[in-house]
Amino acid sequence: MNAPTASILVVDDEPDLRTLYELTLLREGYRVETASSVQEARDQLKAHRFDAVITDMRLPDGFGMELLQDLRDQQRRERCVVMTAYGSAENAVEALRSGAFDYLTKPVDLKQFRSVVASAVQGTGGVPAPRATRTGGVQGRQGTFSADPLAAGSALDRMVGASEAIRNVKQRVAKVARGMAPVLIHGESGTGKELVAQALHASSQRADGPLVAVNCGAIPENLLEAEFFGARKGSYTGANQDRDGYFQAARGGTLFLDEIGDLPLAMQSKLLRAIQERSVRPLGSTQEETVDVRIVSATHRDLAADVQSGRFRQDLYYRLNVIEIVIPPLRERREDLPVLCSALLARIAQESGMPVPSLTEHALQAIAAHPLTGNVRELENLLHRAVALSDGDELNVDWPSGTPDPLKARPITAPALPNHAEAQVPYSPPAPAANVGGSVALPNDLQAWLDQQERDILIRALREAGFNRTATAARLGISLRQIRYRIARLNIAVPNDQDPHDEIG
Repeated sequence: MNAPTASILVVDDEPDLRTLYELTLLREGYRVETASSVQEARDQLKAHRFDAVITDMRLPDGFGMELLQDLRDQQRRERCVVMTAYGSAENAVEALRSGAFDYLTKPVDLKQFRSVVASAVQGTGGVPAPRATRTGGVQGRQGTFSADPLAAGSALDRMVGASEAIRNVKQRVAKVARGMAPVLIHGESGTGKELVAQALHASSQRADGPLVAVNCGAIPENLLEAEFFGARKGSYTGANQDRDGYFQAARGGTLFLDEIGDLPLAMQSKLLRAIQERSVRPLGSTQEETVDVRIVSATHRDLAADVQSGRFRQDLYYRLNVIEIVIPPLRERREDLPVLCSALLARIAQESGMPVPSLTEHALQAIAAHPLTGNVRELENLLHRAVALSDGDELNVDWPSGTPDPLKARPITAPALPNHAEAQVPYSPPAPAANVGGSVALPNDLQAWLDQQERDILIRALREAGFNRTATAARLGISLRQIRYRIARLNIAVPNDQDPHDEIG
């Protein structure tokens, strides 16, 4: 059964432009209705269902944003494309943040107009008429969006974890993937920013187009323009033929700009223009080329601070940061460690073609003892090393320096201390705090909460022992080396004492 022809509502108060848009869409095979004001558009929306609404920002009786808000409030299926005046970057960003599918800058380039409309109707149930019945060609892919749902699910599944933090990231990816709004992914090094970009692309209607990933910090400054926008033969020494840049290579798909904060200011201004105008001028060319890409960027830097210091353009920052996705560091989702380790070990086994040692509870404890400041990338390196150094059937993970392996640690007999009858005080775990009727709220950050409990206990024990670290260690049933490690890790200020045994350990 053939899908119905896509239906478009065009809203513009200028009769000539309205007619131009209508004729252009009719030639593409769409069904078209028009309106010249907000009220006329509302009447049309009450009477009909559309696949897309193309509206001017300024109308005689209001703003196109009001129609966008109506569509959102009524949870209608129509995707809204907003047309803004040249140079009104703030309006375009506001529209995208408010849920617009895309925007067009006036005066509208008809090739770009057809491409944006074709993207907007994909996945709404309607399609342009068959190509044989049309007199014009639509730039980009035609027909109902049919990206492989398994590919989208697989990309999301690769974001391993069941913690609330990672679930929130997955939900946000699935939500924002449907539009064309630029996305800025922010996270520490090693958190998986490119993995999020891949999931965004695979979950979008552009999944059957290319995903071009660019490391902005790895390109020599003198080659940036040619790499991004392409170059014509003879435009520079060694340019023996025309070549496309990243923007051309990503046509119909997604351009992922990793470490966008590393771009020099001169290139930032050129990138801004390319994003705003959706066209690029190859090096050595006098003609601009229209490009149809979705921009996804990523950084580990604080771009807002870079804007304040003048290292990053404010206008580019607002263009890129229409939608932000923040990836939590591994220390904020340590409950994901078991499943992360299992997934990484399975990948290592697949890549090496050999079975890997099993992950034991002891190995998992050793991994959890590491600070893992390098996040998932450091965890993967740690597991690679453990696999390479393990001899038996169980994974052998090194404990971090300064943290003794509990299986190898032996009881340490404390020297005779004043006011202590026993040479060694066995460790007794504190009784769990009473939770009458479940009145104690669960912590939002378990690791931070545990650190604070440990810090409070250590400070109390240190005070009772007159800040004698040897006595405190004996009181808590741990070694002097362990007490020193915990004091340093938890940043506890301890006055110098004169305990003669304090340096034994």
